[in-house]
Amino acid sequence: MHDLEGITVVSVEQAVAAPYASGRMAQAGARAIKIERPEGDFARRYDTLVNGESAYFVWLNHGKESICLDLKQASEKALLRKLIASADVFIQNLAPGAAALLGCGSEMLQASFPSLIICNISGFGETGAYAHQKAYDLLIQAESGLCSINGTEDGPARVGVSVCDIAAGMTAYQSILQALFARERDRQRKGRVINVSLYHALADWMNVPYLQYRYGHKNPGRHGLKHPTIAPYGAYPCADGKFLLISIQNEREWKNLCTIVLNNPKLATSDGFADNSSRVSNREAVDSIVANEFAKQSRDDNIIQLEKAGIAYGRLSDLDDLINHPQNRFLTVNGEHGPVELLAPDGNEFDMDALNDVPTLDQHGSLIRAEFG
Repeated sequence: MHDLEGITVVSVEQAVAAPYASGRMAQAGARAIKIERPEGDFARRYDTLVNGESAYFVWLNHGKESICLDLKQASEKALLRKLIASADVFIQNLAPGAAALLGCGSEMLQASFPSLIICNISGFGETGAYAHQKAYDLLIQAESGLCSINGTEDGPARVGVSVCDIAAGMTAYQSILQALFARERDRQRKGRVINVSLYHALADWMNVPYLQYRYGHKNPGRHGLKHPTIAPYGAYPCADGKFLLISIQNEREWKNLCTIVLNNPKLATSDGFADNSSRVSNREAVDSIVANEFAKQSRDDNIIQLEKAGIAYGRLSDLDDLINHPQNRFLTVNGEHGPVELLAPDGNEFDMDALNDVPTLDQHGSLIRAEFG
């Protein structure tokens, strides 16, 4: 039996954040009914790179049932209401205020279905000056300050995946699981309203630079692949053109690096190099010394030396490296045009060999309509 077997999730969803939350529930065994507009979730058309389907859509929506509802029609709103009445969890990430106009506002649903767990996902939250502002991932990366610490000295940069959407989806999923657990222990089986926003989910992740700046008056700035407060910590080219990242966490590791890798044991206690604060202030010289030594041999040979010294390292992987990474585990899903291998998530055990379908648009519409009248 799967962990969430017997739990029904109804999600009026689009894009990434809400589909992430409902998708994780489907993966854990819940019945996830995806409500799409007649033209479909626009994430279906982000690209056509996965055998004609969208990468984001395949990743986030396998294992769900799809039904299209035209929620401008009274009869379709009534069907949605019946679906919600059968559900344990209702998720929505519509535009600000749209759920209430559809009769799916939190207060209305709580009054009718007191055991229902309601999860609203928005850009900026349900209250505040920006509550009614539309928001997408890159906009929140900018608003939250993430772009100000991501990139290089030449300028800010976007994180290459939809990190704000994913953070909100993760927050929604863990909050829903917490609410389900609390309901199980409540004699009255009371549900709750969960409000998650892209901004607040990412703001939580921004706490370290926020605290450093607010209380320490230090702006981390943009450092590319360097660490703002640790040195050496960054990427260095090797003789074969490949890059290695290393991370020095304490003075014992610094001494080992100097002695075994850099062949310069006196450097460990030299002025300007003996402690981390000095090395950060003297970063250009530190990086030059490390880079010159790494450039003398291949990445694999440098790794041998780093292993001897007990220094943490990482290969700077491109996407070819990712595809062939020896630590990969895969989850196979059944796309419209055949099987697709996804990189499998970590955590709870699940059947990685089980095929589960990526739903076509309205694939389950007739069955769901027949079931719910």
